[in-house]
This record gives sequence, C-alpha cells and structure tokens, in this order.
Amino acid sequence: MVHIGSAHTEVELQALLSLAERHLVDPGQQSLFAETDESENLTFKIGLRESFSGALLQVLAKQFERLGLNVLSDEEFMWLCTARIVEPTSKLDSLRVLADLGIRNLSKNRLYRCLNRIVTQDYRTKIENVCFEHAAARGITLVLYDVTTLYFEIQKEDVYRKPGMSKERRLEPQIVVGLLADSHGFPLGLSSFEGNKAETTTILPVVEAFKERHGLTDVTVVADAGMLSQKNLDVLAAAGYYYIVGSRLNKIPYSISEYQKTGSLSDGQVVTERLEGSRVIYQYREKRATLDRHNIEKQIAKAENVANGTTAAKKVKFLSVTTKEKKLNQTLVNKAYALVGIKGYVTNLDAPDLEIIDWYHQLWNVEASFRMAKSDLRARPIFHHKRDSIEAHLTIVFASLAVARIIESRTGISIKQFVKTLKPIRSGTVVINDKEYAAEAEIPPRVKELLEKLTR
Repeated sequence: MVHIGSAHTEVELQALLSLAERHLVDPGQQSLFAETDESENLTFKIGLRESFSGALLQVLAKQFERLGLNVLSDEEFMWLCTARIVEPTSKLDSLRVLADLGIRNLSKNRLYRCLNRIVTQDYRTKIENVCFEHAAARGITLVLYDVTTLYFEIQKEDVYRKPGMSKERRLEPQIVVGLLADSHGFPLGLSSFEGNKAETTTILPVVEAFKERHGLTDVTVVADAGMLSQKNLDVLAAAGYYYIVGSRLNKIPYSISEYQKTGSLSDGQVVTERLEGSRVIYQYREKRATLDRHNIEKQIAKAENVANGTTAAKKVKFLSVTTKEKKLNQTLVNKAYALVGIKGYVTNLDAPDLEIIDWYHQLWNVEASFRMAKSDLRARPIFHHKRDSIEAHLTIVFASLAVARIIESRTGISIKQFVKTLKPIRSGTVVINDKEYAAEAEIPPRVKELLEKLTR
C-alpha cells in the first residue's frame, strides 16, 4: 500500500485521485521492484497553486461562439463580454474578473487596443447582423422598440452628453439609447443619440436603417404610448410600416362613454373605434381596474390632505388651486374613475383585436432587456470621456445582452442566477512534491442538467 497524501478540499481530492490512478498496475503484472516497509510510510507535500472558475468561462465562451460572434475573430472582445456578464465593472477592473476565470494574459494595452478595434472595424453592425440571423431562424413577426437614458458622472455637458428628459429624473448629462428587439426580447439593434434628443424622433431613423440593412419589406413596429406622435404614425404608415402603439387616454373615448350609458364593461371586453387608416382597440381588465382604483384613492387622499392643511402645499393630481382656496377637483376624479381598467391600442394592422393586444404586451420583453443592461450588465453610469469609447462600451453591453438572453431563454433562469450557480465550480493547479498537476472541475449532477439545456 502506498500512502498518497491527505486532501482537505475537493480540488486536492481530485488531484490525489488522479495521482493514485497512475500508481495502479494490472493485478496480473509483476512489479519490477520488491515492496519495502519504507513505501508504506511514503508521504507527499501538497499545495494548491491556483484555482479559477474555468467551467463558467468555458460555458460562456461556448455560447458566444454558438451565437456566431466568433465571426469577429477577436478573443479579447469575447473576454470583455464574458467579464461584463460575470461581474460588470470598469474596463481595467475587468482584468481582475478575467483572472478569476483563468485568463491572466490580457494586459491593459491589449484591452485598449480592443476598444479601438470595436469602433474602427464597426463591430456593432457585425453583431447586429449575427443577432438578426439568429432571430430570423425562428421568425421575426414584429420588432419592439423602446428607449432609455444613461447618465454620466460628469459635471460639464458636451455635444453628445447633454441634460434632457431623464427617465430617472436625474440632472446629470446623459445620452438616449434606443433598443430594437424581437418578440422574445432578443436584441436586434442598438443606437445612441444626444441626451436632449426627443424620444419620438429616434424611432424612424432606427427602424429605417434596420429595414434597409436586412432588405425587409413588411415590418410591424411595436412601441410604447409615449414613443410615437400622430405625425410619426402617419410617416410610418406612408413608408409602408405597420404599427401597434399604446394609446394615451387623455379623455373618455366616445365609444366607451356611449357604452357606459347602457351598461358596464366586463373583464376582458374589447371595444373598437375606427379611425381613418387605423383603429383604436380598447380593452377593460378587472385586475387593471383594481390597481387603478387603488392609485386614485391614494391621489384623492393626498389632495384632501393638502386641501385641509394636513400636509404642506404641493402639486397633487386631483387638487384644484385658486387664489381663494384649495379643494378636490371632483371633475378630474370622475374622469379618472370612468377610465379605470381601460387600456387603448392604436394599429393599422389588419389582425384580430386580441392578437394586437397580445403583441403589444410583448413590449415587456424589451423592457426586461433594458433592465438587464442597466442592472445585471450595468450599462450605467458611464465614465468614458470620448464618444468612440462610449460607443465601444455600448457595443460590449449589446453583445453581452445577446449572449445573456440566449442563456436565459434556454435555461429558464436569470443570468445572475446562472453565474451564481457556476462560479463556485473551480478548476485549479495542485503541486505535489514540486510537481504540478491539473485538477479539473467536478460538475455536480444538478449543474450538468442545467448545462444540457444549453446544448438543445
């Protein structure tokens, strides 16, 4: 019997098992050396030289390649995207993240040369083409469009970073970012604009460029209520686009008011109003009505508190203020109650009402992609000083988002949970009596089941 050594960790145990296998001989084979008592007391000095999350790195790199992003032939770009998925941080700190994944040869200079290539070799367009091919394989019936704002930790604005209408009510200079996605929320295109550019003016150039690049004819655009003005809708229709947008209910629609004179709406009921070249679909949902009533009651309570002096004067939705008095505006309250539970949808597409409504509600997928980009992948705040660097950063976020969305769709769990599950599975290098041995990661059965979903 030969004593190989003692193991205190899983990595050490695997290394010792590998070493023990090398000492095994065929039972029928005679040993060339006689065993001595000294061999029974043979001991080994064991140390762990390094460990890293090699399994996580391999899986993310495989998904990057499977999507087709290896067409860029840029290993450094793949590592930057991988680091962004694992732990969003600054570009320089990405070196630390990558070192923990087993990549230790990416220097600061190589990183900055990669950022330059992203812009000069137009990686964004190449990535968008790859994403389009992936989405087109399962069919693109409509494209979703939404915008967000990304702010900067700087005091002075420039021609690109400008203060504007911030979705987060921030005062710092910002840029406007528009994201095109398919009905599953998979990204198809990303564009950035000056921080003071109106959201409604971003959609037409983005959709036109997308249509031209891919030679599309029939394109249905789905956007939020605040995205398209009537003028933009007319321009879209004239250019041959179909559209589905939310309708802002600033007043009680005639068709609804006429219906309410004779009865009440039931859950899921649809009322349609024809317009010139389009139609508005109104749907009543009891769940939405319950939430609307709750919010109205909260606003009424705030208005009454200000009116009777319980709280300090401030702008409140249902408060009517004159030089003589502050009182509840009952007309606005009645109007709000008349609209509870009702949502409107404007479209020029000839399809069943319920299909139009269902397609519109796919917008939550692009909203989820934006939330992922701004939280899990941390597209904000941005610290870069030049537009090229900002665009390079957004391109990395865009590619990372595409890989992350694929992983989420195939595994059924969030990208954050996926990373959390695989990161503790470590590979390493064990040193036994000054000789190095590779210790491969042991994948638990539950993780193997998860990884099998990525191969389907």
